[in-house]
Amino acid sequence: MKIVFATNNKNKILEIQSMLPESIEIISLESIGCLEDIPETADTIEENAIMKANYVTEKYGYDCFADDTGLEVDSLDGEPGVYSARYAGEQRSSEDNMDKLLLNLEGKTDRVAQFKTVITLNLKGEQYLFTGIAKGEITLEKNGNQGFGYDPIFRPQGYQETFAQLSLETKNQISHRGKATQELIAFLNKYED
Repeated sequence: MKIVFATNNKNKILEIQSMLPESIEIISLESIGCLEDIPETADTIEENAIMKANYVTEKYGYDCFADDTGLEVDSLDGEPGVYSARYAGEQRSSEDNMDKLLLNLEGKTDRVAQFKTVITLNLKGEQYLFTGIAKGEITLEKNGNQGFGYDPIFRPQGYQETFAQLSLETKNQISHRGKATQELIAFLNKYED
């Protein structure tokens, strides 16, 4: 079975491939000739993941899965949410995004937040959604240099460290993306049986 992962991130592809049986092959957008930017113009994380998976399935005819992730802060009415990657502008700078978020939270005591990843799988004419959530809070300042995005300012529930201070192994077990990916892998492993 071949499934396209709608990403250009080779590390993400290798990571998921390593968790699947050899009978399932993950292929990249590049290898099917999809070099354009896939639109992500929906209002929700779920809709963006669906939009990306449908784009590949409809335009290229492949079974496909796609993910979208956002950080949702309670006291900011769910911001940055679907705009997480470009919160501070189209340059998509993690440093700028974190700085803007910390500025918007200045003086607020409620710093509760959650990361949410949704994976949409289009397989044999059916569509499946897998959601992973990591609850936590936004720290007062950046800590750690592992990970990417908002990791240096997100402290997951039950931990003293931010995502950027935790080992990759620990983060993958408790993170939003890790949880959604584990659901997808479990589904695909059962699907193959």
